[in-house]
Amino acid sequence: MGRLHCFPLLQLLIMQSQMIGLSASGFPVPPLEQDDGGTRWAVLIAGSNGYDNYRHQANVCHAYQILKTGGLKEENIVVFMYDDIAGNPENPRPGVIINHPKGGDVYAGVPKDYTGDDVNVNNFVAALLGDRSRLTGTGSGKVILSGPNDHVFVYYADHGGPGILGMPNGEFLYAKQLVQTLEKKYSGGAGYKSLVIYVESCEAGTIFDGLLPRDIAVYATTASNSTEFSYAAYCPDDDEPSEFHTCLGDLYSVAWMEDSETHNLRVESLKEQLERVRNRTGTHSHVMEYGDLDISAQKVHAFMGTNPANDNITVADLRVQPSAERELPRDTMARRAEEDRRFDLISSFLLGSEKGHALTAGRLAGQPLVDDWRCLETMVSSYEDHCGPLSTYGRKYLRVLASVCNAGIPEEVMAKAASQLCWTVFSAQARANN
Repeated sequence: MGRLHCFPLLQLLIMQSQMIGLSASGFPVPPLEQDDGGTRWAVLIAGSNGYDNYRHQANVCHAYQILKTGGLKEENIVVFMYDDIAGNPENPRPGVIINHPKGGDVYAGVPKDYTGDDVNVNNFVAALLGDRSRLTGTGSGKVILSGPNDHVFVYYADHGGPGILGMPNGEFLYAKQLVQTLEKKYSGGAGYKSLVIYVESCEAGTIFDGLLPRDIAVYATTASNSTEFSYAAYCPDDDEPSEFHTCLGDLYSVAWMEDSETHNLRVESLKEQLERVRNRTGTHSHVMEYGDLDISAQKVHAFMGTNPANDNITVADLRVQPSAERELPRDTMARRAEEDRRFDLISSFLLGSEKGHALTAGRLAGQPLVDDWRCLETMVSSYEDHCGPLSTYGRKYLRVLASVCNAGIPEEVMAKAASQLCWTVFSAQARANN
């Protein structure tokens, strides 16, 4: 009687189980996503500058390395970053940027498509639309020339604020403009097959809530909901190398990137990545999703590619704790107090309410931040004309200006109030300094 060869029998059973969607242990396994002939494209943008904002450009550089390792072609990845970190005199590792306390250099090899003042709203919109004719400055000219079978990934990192994404030059990309750009790009399906956008900013939910349609094949996730901050990670006094005095990353961003580096993205869906990111972010901020939620069933690989070395990797989920608030310099505290005072007066005068109430009196879920986005742009311009540029800290008060618009208060009334009230605060501050 011949000997029973168990190995070929076991192999046959495994092959049969895979054919019916089961693993060798009997549990369902997700099918591997097959390439559909489309091309992957990506836009990565850091909306800040300055060494204190090290983390935003570090995030973008890290994202580029993930996409490049995943197989995306350099000519299909458009990078926007001010590029003032690697060579910054405050950088303790000249020419190097890291995004993890024990991580390697993520700056090397990153293309300088749009840097300095070329990182602006116009060029970002032009690149996303694939419209070279509207580009300005001295950038590379690289744009997203995607078609109806292609997948597009967009990643943005900055402080943000209610209804806006910031740019290094101080201008804002308003939520309505971004959504209109996405609608134009989609163009009935001609511009892409599906588009995924990840947004790292405070109050990021206001970019999409009540605004992003579900019928333009866009799936968005955000670091925070419409009323809360997002959080930095790997900051001084945490796990950061002692020579750094700035944060290396952001909680939501390092969560999705480190997840992408430690999982087989041919198997992991966007929804699974979202849940892992939520797990790592915890309750500090609420990671949200918007748009065409059916896209979340697609594999991450369709948008980011995957590192072949991860095909058989299995790791436990990690957790990164957000960094504690750092004590701020006295002059920074004074500037913030002055901005607080301005909006206290404006809110009380125009809305008959305290600033705190105007900040927390949000709209119902599913409603946009403001009904008339042109009004909000006008109110911001009016405020800045009379009171000076909104600081990163002061962006939270866009919610007050949105409330002014929603209350139907005319722009000329806002302009007069800003002129008088900001002068009152300035005069009081000048007297105090003397």
